[in-house]
Amino acid sequence: MKQDLSDNIFNGVYRDNLEFMPADSWRILRIMSEFVESFDRMGGINQLHVSVFGSARTPADSEYYNSARELGGRLVKAGYGVITGGGPGIMEAASRGAFEAGGSSVGLNIELPMEQHPNQYQNKALSFRYFFVRKVCFLKYSAAAVVYPGGFGTLDEFSEVLTMVQTRKINLIPIILLGSKFWGGLMEWIREQLLGEGMISPEDLSLFKVVDTAEEAVDFLIECHRYGRRGTVK
Repeated sequence: MKQDLSDNIFNGVYRDNLEFMPADSWRILRIMSEFVESFDRMGGINQLHVSVFGSARTPADSEYYNSARELGGRLVKAGYGVITGGGPGIMEAASRGAFEAGGSSVGLNIELPMEQHPNQYQNKALSFRYFFVRKVCFLKYSAAAVVYPGGFGTLDEFSEVLTMVQTRKINLIPIILLGSKFWGGLMEWIREQLLGEGMISPEDLSLFKVVDTAEEAVDFLIECHRYGRRGTVK
């Protein structure tokens, strides 16, 4: 018989987390330690980087993997470093391209029970327990974000950077979606539902750009930075 979420909770699947709840003060210290360590290690970076998001499940023989690998190399040649989630799939591809081009490849790895394992193409690797601390590091040290096809995690990262830019909590940076076929349905929904229902403003549609190739992505990025490059921190 299939168990639902409530069954799992009452059967003790989440017992460890529940037992830890009374000690929230210690959890705060753990969160602080992740911020301190990551800021300390990332603070020595003296080059602007581009965050590349995408699925960990993308196979190495796919067009998106090859595109992300090309992107990593092109970004390095354009004077940028690359930040990824440090795992397989798109993350590995972008890291690999940057690494092979002799550039900076930073991996922000996350502890997960499945899918995530560090790839070998990182010359600076950090490990995180908390997603939200990791996302702060992505944005704090990025001059742009390129989003490849992915699942819930990728959508979360895209939404995070888009919200931070829309609300002006960070500087305006280029946000690039790669793969018009993959993202087409979402773009249609954004226009028809979000814009159509007045949930966003017409100018919000200009906060991101959809392209189909690594070359287009880097060309657009360079065009955006033609008058100078800056990070997200105000």
